[in-house]
Amino acid sequence: MTKITLDRETFKALASDTRLDILRTLDGKKLGLNDISKATKLNKATLHEHLTKLNKAGLVKKNEREGHKWVYYKLTWKGENLLHPENTKIVVLFSLTFIALWAGIVQMYWYVKGAVLSLGYDSICSGDSEGNGLKDFSNITAVPGLENVPEDSRLLIDSYDGGVSVIYQNPIFLYLAIACFAVFLVVLCFSLWKVWKNKTPKL
Repeated sequence: MTKITLDRETFKALASDTRLDILRTLDGKKLGLNDISKATKLNKATLHEHLTKLNKAGLVKKNEREGHKWVYYKLTWKGENLLHPENTKIVVLFSLTFIALWAGIVQMYWYVKGAVLSLGYDSICSGDSEGNGLKDFSNITAVPGLENVPEDSRLLIDSYDGGVSVIYQNPIFLYLAIACFAVFLVVLCFSLWKVWKNKTPKL
């Protein structure tokens, strides 16, 4: 259970069932004085007094635009956290979700891009009986310059005049990408479950 710390001003503001009803009425909404009055069945003078106290406690925000006579009220982040104390945790969970997704995309990019090594023909070709060059890629990892390439790496070979380009894709990046995507899915499902569970006001 999430702990909620209240300062004196907030505690005073919440020591009224009427003000709690006002907070519940504003939950997820932006309403004018008339709308709140209809929902809570309070006259405007009494309602204005309660809203002033809630605003002073930092639970309700008053929005008014220049040139417009309408004034709207909505919950502040502090007010929303009182009704839905898991809000902060949910924000952190969604942040972790997108970090995991971004990390997975980066790891997949590194895997697909691979690392390019340019080698001379002499490094990977053996001559036949007539002295003609014969390409032999059967043991490419034994070629000088490729000793440190993991045996289970995927190699893409592209020959050109004067040499050969070997692109090797390290499977470690692929495994890391899969792990990041798995974390992304797990945390996303958990975050959505938290959002659904946190919909009901706790006050």
